[in-house]
Amino acid sequence: MNKTEQRYAAQLDLEIARGEIATWWWEPVKLKLAPRTYYSPDFLVMRLDGTLEIHETKGHMEDDAAVKLKVTSDLYWCFPVKLVRWKRGAWHVALVERAGLPTP
Repeated sequence: MNKTEQRYAAQLDLEIARGEIATWWWEPVKLKLAPRTYYSPDFLVMRLDGTLEIHETKGHMEDDAAVKLKVTSDLYWCFPVKLVRWKRGAWHVALVERAGLPTP
């Protein structure tokens, strides 16, 4: 884990201790987006109701990373995809909007 991921893992541990989430995993899956194109989310977070969310931490967002997040949101629509950034001493979490690709 890089420093941002370590800081966010500590935040998730606090959320477990406060009873806000059930658990989390770091880079637990590799998702296929296209032939020879994969994405490994930083965190898979389980809410208290069992819902799973993909959380991606970024300090700086490159264009290819933004596209992968949107495609992930379309292809794996059953998992909310959230972009997590540390700004001005606080975590900012935003739901990644779908790119608009057709879904099955």
